[in-house]
Amino acid sequence: MRMVLTGHKGQLGRALLPLLAGHEVAGVDLPEYDITDRGALRAAIRDFRPDLILHPAAMTDVEGCARDPDLAYRVNGMGTQNVALAAAEVGAEMLYVSTNEVFDGQATEPYHEWAPRNPINAYGRSKLAGEWYVQNLLTRFFIVRTAWLYAPGGRNFPHRILQLADERGSLKVVADEVGNPTYVVDLARAIAALIETHAYGVYHAVNAGAASRYDFAREILRLSGRESIPVEPLALAEFQRASTPPAYAPLANNAAAALGITFRPWQAALAEFLSA
Repeated sequence: MRMVLTGHKGQLGRALLPLLAGHEVAGVDLPEYDITDRGALRAAIRDFRPDLILHPAAMTDVEGCARDPDLAYRVNGMGTQNVALAAAEVGAEMLYVSTNEVFDGQATEPYHEWAPRNPINAYGRSKLAGEWYVQNLLTRFFIVRTAWLYAPGGRNFPHRILQLADERGSLKVVADEVGNPTYVVDLARAIAALIETHAYGVYHAVNAGAASRYDFAREILRLSGRESIPVEPLALAEFQRASTPPAYAPLANNAAAALGITFRPWQAALAEFLSA
């Protein structure tokens, strides 16, 4: 199969590439390609004529999206429109990676795939715009929502917790923001399996089980031999940041599980990540 992979230099793109080794894959990423440049993107995709476009490329800096919502819409909304239009032109399937932040966090149980979307921040609204374009411009698509993604290298929550623990000797971590810590390797494996099914639709792809940021931090410290470091629970309202995250937004994996695509518990995935 011929595939275009946007954002192939990013954390999910790098995890996907080795899993697509049996296919002919063309990477599309900055600085050579900009998904907001419709003409250049259209030409590149038209020339390659892929069977499938995998689209994880996004502005994922949640705080940056809050500070510059116009840029967030341009990249995550209009950029995704450009990718979807190019897919329609060449008759390609498309897989769009979205987020749990399309939900408002007011639920009392994990969000299922068909739950009403009501984002409360600029990042979530821009990703919802991307979902809208995919759903309205294409008939053969996957929307894959994930949450709290971490990967080897770069900036991520586990490495930040370890860094601050070593620097300060104690931590304060939000205890009333709940989601699904998700290891990029497990997400990539699920996507690689999903595209083989051609079972189009909306999917939630996260490691099993929910946790607060506080729970997540405590497990990071425990698995790294730092469990003696004190961690003080903090209320989300006390934590000053540009963006407002949904307080309770874990995702339920119903649709992928029906296809046999399941995830290990987040604690087991985190243990593998920290031991690598």
